[in-house]
Amino acid sequence: MTALHYACPLCNLPLVGQEKLYHCDNNHSFDRAKENYLNLLPVQFKHSKNPGDNKAMVNARREFLEQGYYQPLVDRLVALYHEKTVLEENKTAPILDAGCGEGYYTHQHKTSKNTVYGVDIAKEAIKKAGKKYPQCHFSVATLSKLPFADNLFSWIVSIYAPILEQEFTRVLSNGGFLLTVTPAKQHLMQLKQQIYTDAKEHDEERLPIEHLTLIHQESITYPMHLKTGQDTLNLLSMTPFAFKASEQVKETLRTMHDFTCQADFLIRLYQKPA
Repeated sequence: MTALHYACPLCNLPLVGQEKLYHCDNNHSFDRAKENYLNLLPVQFKHSKNPGDNKAMVNARREFLEQGYYQPLVDRLVALYHEKTVLEENKTAPILDAGCGEGYYTHQHKTSKNTVYGVDIAKEAIKKAGKKYPQCHFSVATLSKLPFADNLFSWIVSIYAPILEQEFTRVLSNGGFLLTVTPAKQHLMQLKQQIYTDAKEHDEERLPIEHLTLIHQESITYPMHLKTGQDTLNLLSMTPFAFKASEQVKETLRTMHDFTCQADFLIRLYQKPA
């Protein structure tokens, strides 16, 4: 029997697993899919039949991210993790990527000394993540009821995902860190200007967080030179304003090459009191 750190989403008891089946002492059971993930989202927790990003959105995001346009952001996130986290020899320090999507950011935090988990409500995204990054542990679950025990994680990453302070604080260990990424003022401004006649800057005001202390904040900004029109369309599909783009705008973007667009990220690091 192999025990990971999962808790039953129905009763919160620990889940114990064999090759393809995880169960708790109350006999709630969950199958491990062939793509190497657990589905820990009971039907009563769903607000729609297939919540989260659909297959086309997931594919577009993976294609865009794998071109390396956001790699400077990932490199900085990983550097912050190593700067703040001291790992003792032979000790694992579990990490959670909350709202992990297809796992692009998740797997880059994996080292020989830690255990990395990724959670997302989108089944299509988790299927791709589990299949491509077997060194990490992925599950379909809701961020509002994470399938983990209290005080488990030393580090939580939240990149463009909802920040649910109460639940994140519950699973974060004392002295642990929450690292968030949100858009800074000029993020994708040139792309927005293709869609809106009066494109607005992003609002950088942070959500009030009561039980975690903000200990560090920085921005990363650089121009992205999108090589093809398809790269630009893939980027558009990752944004909330994709639904506002007309077919004419999409066709224009499809024919554009070497489109320059600003990346502008806001990174905040919070810590739970020890």
